[in-house]
Amino acid sequence: MAERVAELVRIRQDVLDGMPAATEAQHAKGKLTARERIALLLDEGSFKEVEQLRRHRATGFGLEAKKPYTDGVITGWGTVEGRTVFVYAHDFRIFGGALGEAHATKIHKIMDMAIAAGAPLVSLNDGAGARIQEGVSALAGYGGIFQRNTRASGVIPQISVMLGPCAGGAAYSPALTDFVFMVRETSQMFITGPDVVRAVTGEEITQNGLGGADVHAETSGVAHFAYDDEETCISEVRYLLSMLPANNRATPPAVPCDDPVDRRCERLLDLVPLDGSRPYDMREVITEIVDDGEHMEVHERWATSVITTLARLGGQVVGIVASQPQSLAGVLDIHSSEKAARFVQLCDAFSVPLVTLVDVPGFLPGVDQEHGGIIRHGAKLLYAYCNATVPRISLILRKAYGGAYIVMDSQSIGADLTFAWPANEIAVMGAEGAANVVFRRQIAASEDPEATRQQLVKEYKAELMHPYYAAERGLVDDVIDPADTRATLIGALAMLRTKHAATPARKHGNPPT
Repeated sequence: MAERVAELVRIRQDVLDGMPAATEAQHAKGKLTARERIALLLDEGSFKEVEQLRRHRATGFGLEAKKPYTDGVITGWGTVEGRTVFVYAHDFRIFGGALGEAHATKIHKIMDMAIAAGAPLVSLNDGAGARIQEGVSALAGYGGIFQRNTRASGVIPQISVMLGPCAGGAAYSPALTDFVFMVRETSQMFITGPDVVRAVTGEEITQNGLGGADVHAETSGVAHFAYDDEETCISEVRYLLSMLPANNRATPPAVPCDDPVDRRCERLLDLVPLDGSRPYDMREVITEIVDDGEHMEVHERWATSVITTLARLGGQVVGIVASQPQSLAGVLDIHSSEKAARFVQLCDAFSVPLVTLVDVPGFLPGVDQEHGGIIRHGAKLLYAYCNATVPRISLILRKAYGGAYIVMDSQSIGADLTFAWPANEIAVMGAEGAANVVFRRQIAASEDPEATRQQLVKEYKAELMHPYYAAERGLVDDVIDPADTRATLIGALAMLRTKHAATPARKHGNPPT
């Protein structure tokens, strides 16, 4: 038995040592090995590997002579800040991280374990797609991953970390997960690579130009986060995990809060201009309100007219959806509606209360928007809010006009509490536009149309858009001092912490797509 144990120790050590030449090649590309990445992600000494000695059974094309242990993917579990997390990491040194039958089976097993244990799953992706030598068996392996991604959706948090190439069908697994992280220069995602694009369309483009981190963080919206190096990227994955519950039956982890709950936010009085046409950075408002000014923005560089971010208020995790007047005046368009809708769905799935900060002039007008389906995409956000059962609080900072007012979690679609600052204007449209429509004939018949128009605009504002109009009709629960915003939100969230909302029995809804 001692000899057998010694043999086992030698085999395990060989597996851990890997292939020095391949390791050097990986480092030469500016990339870490799979085990180095896992070591950065998990608490020191916590990783427990599963099926380390697995080998493929394929034959042909020289495969029978090359049967390395792990088959190019490392799977197991460990802890992040003491909480269980499951992980699989493609090992690019073995078959380029390509997926074969045994490789896929290992991933299927760890995904099943994560779902059964009710713990987050992190995939560290660095693979060359399906293993061509294994043919359709490899493709079927991807099908099993997609099926499990879908089954785990809304049950456990799923995070995809892109640390190398991800092409073809392999790109669909990250797209099915909750969050996608990418590293600049070393990670790419695309369905068809530059060579195919060149052959079919004649377009010349590089891998990064086609599917690099910046492209997906700014243009396509596929990536939620993009970083310059692997160490920073994986560190931010750890931080994100600290904001998420283990599963849909748990609540997000609370932490002790040193930032006074009743801290007055005097800076807010000067931060937001009274003139609704003047821009400001909503991020500064968020920073002023949340604990220690810290928040983790999701999709920071995509669809920038709306902000979606995770933060803490009084030590409790909240999801914040906010208009961004600094970008397109804070209007809702196709992409920002889609971005906010998916964030609302994520928060609702994992019991994260929602705070909506509203300063929205409406939906973006234009032929492109209408032909692109702004109705359909705007309905996604409306559906997401109406469907959400977590605590929901909205705060109107300045203006809230038209359908965008309703969609941004108004009381009429189910917000539990709605607050407003004394500068709020809630109306079908701005006073200028309303006066032009309502008093069109009166203005046209006037001896001084411009003077008449200005007088009627003033009267319209005084009659229908004064700060207490909505509060007088019960559509706003209270008009508050901006400096009291933090204390008001924390108090309201504490009251709503035990909220329970009954939902009708149904298999599932049919949301707009």
